[in-house]
Amino acid sequence: MMRSLILLAGMAGIASAQTNAPGPETHVLRSGMKQVPLIELFTSEGCSSCPPADRWISSLTGNAGLWRDFVPAVFHVDYWDGLGWPDRFASANNTLRQHAYAESWKSDSVYTPAFVLNGKEWRSGLAGRAIPRPGADAGVLEVKPGQTNHFAITFTPAPGIKGPFDVSVAWLAGNLATQVRRGENAGRTLEHNFVVLAWATIPLNAESAAHGNVLLKRPTGTDATKLALAAWVTPRGSRAAIQSAGAWWP
Repeated sequence: MMRSLILLAGMAGIASAQTNAPGPETHVLRSGMKQVPLIELFTSEGCSSCPPADRWISSLTGNAGLWRDFVPAVFHVDYWDGLGWPDRFASANNTLRQHAYAESWKSDSVYTPAFVLNGKEWRSGLAGRAIPRPGADAGVLEVKPGQTNHFAITFTPAPGIKGPFDVSVAWLAGNLATQVRRGENAGRTLEHNFVVLAWATIPLNAESAAHGNVLLKRPTGTDATKLALAAWVTPRGSRAAIQSAGAWWP
């Protein structure tokens, strides 16, 4: 499905860097040195061509390389909500994110389903759907829980990887299902995994062993039976992921 591009600007969930002391370490995200690809899917429950892409990315829950070799994140957009079925996971911020990608590619339109791999349009995600493998040395990304709803971030770049950097942190939901009653998918039960429920982006404060502290509230009131935490580092002002990490979260 295709949608005309409306030039939009802004960043979703911007949170200012803070200096809260970390609390007890109960769970930690930590990447290896090699680049872990970030696979993004932009989708909508109101899009009749999206369910196959949703099923494919959901199938990655059983892949042995999940979190170690790749990190998936599914952003539901809201520009199909007017077709009769408002997507409960959609947000204007997710739509802004996709528009920003399209603008950077000098495209005059956005569409769903749309895959993005490390900040680049990934049309082979719709075709062969071969899972990308870890890349060259990128650096180690570590996320530790701190005070309530705070996470301490450290990124130590590999030699030759220059900052400054931004980091994004997201809550992802799994084992979700929606019975669609109207719109293009009326009568279908759609199953979802890796759905982005909340995300925030902050600048890191140095080019070497960069640090930051992000505030991101754990989602409540969701019917998800699994939650994951994901994080990815990008060059300042870019969305091209340098390194990513993720894990199912207790």
